Amino acid sequence: MSVAMIGTLGVALLLVLIFLRVPIAVALAASGLVGYAAIDGWSPALRMFGLVPYQLASAYSLSVIPLFILMGAVAARGKMATELFQACNAVFSGIRGALTNATIGACALFGAICGSSIATAATFSRVAIPEMRRHGYDSAFAAGAVGRHARCPYPTVGVDCDLCHRR
Repeated sequence: MSVAMIGTLGVALLLVLIFLRVPIAVALAASGLVGYAAIDGWSPALRMFGLVPYQLASAYSLSVIPLFILMGAVAARGKMATELFQACNAVFSGIRGALTNATIGACALFGAICGSSIATAATFSRVAIPEMRRHGYDSAFAAGAVGRHARCPYPTVGVDCDLCHRR
């Protein structure tokens, strides 16, 4: 049987398993295991089935993500985000759009501290958006300011993101 035919049957098996309401992760693992076994045999397939998940899960880049989220949670519980927001608001007071600039600055500082855009977005959606809405900013604008600067928390990267995504 050709590799293309094995791949086609693997996709068909995957879709059948998904339609049978098997969890997607299990369906992907089963179709991948069967496809690998059809190409190289069961012994190498089972060896890889045990080895690859461990190698992927033990990567350094994945091990630091929970620690960054923990750092963000600790900073949020310690009211660090609120204090950063108030400090940035004091710096930008008197300037047009001061609250938006304070949100950008506080997101940049908090993102530099915790390193997680998810933690930054979660924290500042609770800190900055209610404050911006209280001062008359549109809800969509407030959410957009927080979401955009939580995604690219560093101001220079944010400018690069704006230039790359502008149409």
